[in-house]
Amino acid sequence: MRKAETLKKGADEAVAPPSPIIPPKRSKASQEQAAPDPRGPGRPTPTPPVFIRKMRNAAVGTGCDIRLKVTVAGDPQPSLYWYHNDDLIDMENQEYGGLWIRDCKPSDAGLYTCIANNHLGEARSSAVLAVLDLGEDRVDITDMAGT
Repeated sequence: MRKAETLKKGADEAVAPPSPIIPPKRSKASQEQAAPDPRGPGRPTPTPPVFIRKMRNAAVGTGCDIRLKVTVAGDPQPSLYWYHNDDLIDMENQEYGGLWIRDCKPSDAGLYTCIANNHLGEARSSAVLAVLDLGEDRVDITDMAGT
């Protein structure tokens, strides 16, 4: 093997020849040279709505409460519109991402759809809610066992 040759810079200083394997250093860009981000610092890229968590089919007894939940991503934050059998639901007093149905009645059964939209697009999630009338005259299994 050959020893690396050194070039004399001065009487005492030795400088190695440039390595053919390591590329030369690039100059660092200063803040003034960097192009500003038109969206602002830390701002995500605008995206259309997408359901991270979709609604699920459910069954509930009459008189019970249930919350249908979704999780939606998108930038800007999508608007949510809820429908029951194609009828728009008034979302006053409801929180974002969920629909509370209180004191369920048989008329609450049916197809529920959540539509998320922003200026970049739209996404939908649907589920069926069954409302079961359990009635007051249910048979208690312990009565049948004779205990």
